Amino acid sequence: MRSRTKSRPVEFEEVLTSRILYDGRAVRLRLERVRLPTGRETSREIIEHPGSVAILPLLAENLVLMIRQYRHAVGRTIWEIPAGTMEKRETPAACARRELEEETGYSAKSMKLLFECYPTPGYSQELMRMFVARGLNPTERRLDEDEIISVEPVEIERAFRMIGSKEIRDAKTIAALSYLRSLASR
Repeated sequence: MRSRTKSRPVEFEEVLTSRILYDGRAVRLRLERVRLPTGRETSREIIEHPGSVAILPLLAENLVLMIRQYRHAVGRTIWEIPAGTMEKRETPAACARRELEEETGYSAKSMKLLFECYPTPGYSQELMRMFVARGLNPTERRLDEDEIISVEPVEIERAFRMIGSKEIRDAKTIAALSYLRSLASR
């Protein structure tokens, strides 16, 4: 049975007012009053973010270099792939190379963009670029002063089991590993 009404994508929301509630080191919080295409008015809380990268570092075709880091927002140490926030005038590839070296102590011969995504488009305009790094060579690790990170090679099949058992709950890590697997199945 066919529906009588067709749904249409919302083209835009008219911004009526906009003000900055918080301007921090990593993010800015903006509150906007908007008018929907229906005429109804509502508020939107938006986190402004300069953009980020995540890196899937492959030590071998079946071995990914992962990190474990305490994340205060979730109150636990979690498994992740290396990632970080872009600095002003920094390209995504340069940021990926910098973050890989800082967090893991490895440089990459090859850094290839896999895909781009909006991690949380309901309240943030952050655009994340996912890279795969190959040809890893040990270098000097340069953690930020507030980072305490352990680095561990993990077999990719084990990483997928860790996703299934909820040991890995980080969305960027799950997305990057899943994307890599989708490439292998083509």
